[in-house]
Amino acid sequence: MLFALSPLKSCTPSYPLNNHYYPSRKRSTPTSLHVSASLVEPNGIKVEYTPWLIVGLGNPGSKYHGTRHNVGFEMIDHISKTAGVVMNTIQSKALIGIGSFGEVPVLLVKPQTYMNFSGESVGPLATYYQVPLRHILLVYDEMSLPNGVLRLQQKGGHGHHNGVKSVIDHLDGCRIFPRLCIGIGNPPGTMDMKAFLLQKFSISERKQVDESLLQGGEAVRNLVINGFNGNINRFNLQQKYKFHKV
Repeated sequence: MLFALSPLKSCTPSYPLNNHYYPSRKRSTPTSLHVSASLVEPNGIKVEYTPWLIVGLGNPGSKYHGTRHNVGFEMIDHISKTAGVVMNTIQSKALIGIGSFGEVPVLLVKPQTYMNFSGESVGPLATYYQVPLRHILLVYDEMSLPNGVLRLQQKGGHGHHNGVKSVIDHLDGCRIFPRLCIGIGNPPGTMDMKAFLLQKFSISERKQVDESLLQGGEAVRNLVINGFNGNINRFNLQQKYKFHKV
């Protein structure tokens, strides 16, 4: 989908450029997304494709692998595998990979700051690669949705999700950016919420989540190429009822 490069006028973050690197990893700063991808069509008209920043929220380290709070990371891993994007660079406290969906450049991001400080990666990366708010797609777990159910939104609040709150804070309070919510359900009975978030899925829940990763990857690709259209509305409706028994 073709877009102009300028961000939304109604909510333009003014955070400073502040890139950080981990000394334990080889420093490498990709440049292919600095502005946008250009294409000259047969009629001689030059068009530009504004890059997308696709950010999965989670906690780094094997301790958190496969937990409910890390499904955002899992979605990025799935997309990177299916799209052939290598995640091999550390920039702005995040593990990143650069690729494309069709002609549209994408930057896949897994912040390594721990969940509650995810904005420390998202803000600087959005500045460095000149990504407008409408092209920052945040992927994260959502307790208000049944396990494995997905929802794509153009904007929203943080819903008491500390990772999302951190991103909003580092975008100068702006909330007008899309997000893909991955349902993980609610804690059973009186179970502590933090314990629930750091718990791994049951066998049946894992199957539902794996299915959602496949569906979510396709939805993200469709969003990047075609934007929010009727297909997204149908996707959300189908997700709402996909585990309902007839």
